[in-house]
Amino acid sequence: MAALLALSLGGFGIGSTEFVAMGLLPELAIDLLPGIHAQNTDVAIAQAGWLITAYALGVVVGAPTIAAFAARVPRRTLLLWLAAAFTLGTIASATLPTFETVLAARFVAALPHGAYFGVAALVAADLMGPGKRGQGVALVLSGLTVAAVIGVPVITWVGQNHGWRPAYLLVAALFAATFVAIRVLVPWQAGDPTSTVRSELSAFARPQVWISLGVGAIGFGGFFAMYTYIAPMVTELNGLAAGVVPIILITTGVAMTIGNLVGGRLADGGTVRAIFQGFAALIGSLLLLALVGGTVAGLFVATFIVGFAAATVSPIIQTRLMDVAGRSQTLAAALNHSALNLGNAIGAFLGGLVVAAGWGYLAPAWVGLALALGGAALAVVSVAMEGRGVTTT
Repeated sequence: MAALLALSLGGFGIGSTEFVAMGLLPELAIDLLPGIHAQNTDVAIAQAGWLITAYALGVVVGAPTIAAFAARVPRRTLLLWLAAAFTLGTIASATLPTFETVLAARFVAALPHGAYFGVAALVAADLMGPGKRGQGVALVLSGLTVAAVIGVPVITWVGQNHGWRPAYLLVAALFAATFVAIRVLVPWQAGDPTSTVRSELSAFARPQVWISLGVGAIGFGGFFAMYTYIAPMVTELNGLAAGVVPIILITTGVAMTIGNLVGGRLADGGTVRAIFQGFAALIGSLLLLALVGGTVAGLFVATFIVGFAAATVSPIIQTRLMDVAGRSQTLAAALNHSALNLGNAIGAFLGGLVVAAGWGYLAPAWVGLALALGGAALAVVSVAMEGRGVTTT
């Protein structure tokens, strides 16, 4: 259990570094884009959202690259290197002076993200034992969702009251603590001695892998289209004080924590049925947000349900990828985070477009609804192909 907590601490740090920008977009826009902010607040906030897109794209690039080349490295050793890289990348993000350099630092800091979760999920699955793979994945991801409950609101408060740079230095301290915890608590595990770059990359020859990636990237993009702009939904749309932002982040994070654990259990009962259950809930909740998010009560209720529904989908998609990837388990476990963060990039970018166009802060919820419907449609395609025997080649 101590080893699982150490792995989850890394997830806590990753969740903090990934999501805290969403609560600090106004502060990032003011500090890094002062000229644009003085002319048009909405455009500055939308452009600050590029920092989230840059991080997401770093995950997309780093996850398959590191997983393919490092699958043979002992797992604890690899996790330590990744924790060190997170620490240095986050320090750079907090200290570089301009929007362009911070943008580049966010991309670099994200490179270890997918590989960390992929390797940590494999370690957790081995520690949990047979028949509990989905729950092992969910336990590692629980650090990310608990970050949404505790880490993101606390660090958002720090950023609002003391500046976004000290907030990111606090995140760097979390990664340094993760390095120590892994070194002390996680047992040594060998990598895959039979793995080669070619064997890991062979997963990309499987149509079902590509479709499953599309399900995650497009479908989960629906959540990020909404979540990226949650701060201005609170302050600009509903006219509430900035201090309410951490509160709504906490309620959404609680929902994500519950949903993640539910999703792990659903995945162990069969990923096909589970994925449709998750997407049905996500589609319904985004529609609810688009309709009632302009009221305070509606915003709190709808974002809670969206967070729950989206979090159920994550461990289900990761387990599905591991099911269809054959021998490429390290790559498959990491690719889930490429998919979800491609969804982060897509959702943040498209949500920013409609905000910058002046369509209002509920427009990202409608974008999210369209993306979630697209993910569900791809899931239908995947199941139909599987029914015709298209699983591995």
